[in-house]
Amino acid sequence: MADHLFNKQAAIYSEARPRYPSEWFSMLAALTPRHSVAWDVGTGNGQAAIGVAEQYKKVIATDISDEQLKHAIPHPQVQYVHTPLAMSDDELVSLIGGENSVDLITAATAVQWFDLDRFYPIVKRVLRKPGGIIAVWCYGSMEFSPEIDGILGRFFELGIPFQSQSFKIALQCYKTLPFPFESVGVGCEGQPLELDMRKEMSFQGLLRFLRSLPVVHIAKEQGVDLLPEELLKEFERAWGEPEMVRTAIYKTYMLAGKVKL
Repeated sequence: MADHLFNKQAAIYSEARPRYPSEWFSMLAALTPRHSVAWDVGTGNGQAAIGVAEQYKKVIATDISDEQLKHAIPHPQVQYVHTPLAMSDDELVSLIGGENSVDLITAATAVQWFDLDRFYPIVKRVLRKPGGIIAVWCYGSMEFSPEIDGILGRFFELGIPFQSQSFKIALQCYKTLPFPFESVGVGCEGQPLELDMRKEMSFQGLLRFLRSLPVVHIAKEQGVDLLPEELLKEFERAWGEPEMVRTAIYKTYMLAGKVKL
């Protein structure tokens, strides 16, 4: 399902999604004594991988969607690799660098799509012990102004019948995400750290973001348009002048931990 959805929206996803603040990667790098190898899982267009690369010598950025990787942001320290679901656990471990080899693992707005019963054991194999950490995060609500936020709220309510369980985990701010790792001071299972992420956005940027959401594509495949013309006109009236640039505040939730020894 995730591969199918993100293949279809790869180009628009690359344009619409925000860049993560460099301060986040500095914070995570301060938690690992070594900065040799990082693994960005579910990298998509590499928006997190290039931030990780500012702190780590080598970043292996993987995704099951080959189409997403075609839109990835080039960086000399980032190696993008297609990892189809058919790849075995041992093949994946070997590709990443082997047992006990990775200083930091990141999954940016992605871990909710993973088979956690398969993913977490791989994490525990490849993370360096001691010293390696895994960090996962997602952003939930987006805030502009009370009027625009009210319309956004109705849009997300319309999407409730089409939300996958994975999407619901993200909407619940990772508070229900299993995270069997020892806390390193950046949230813990059931209690993620709340962060704000800002992005300057035009009205067309808002539309690109909304159209990039998986729930929009799931609904469309079932014959339902979550962004009908009348809703778009409501957004346009609330936005103001078409050329106006507003600041979007994404409420973001992060969990980081190390392997329990």
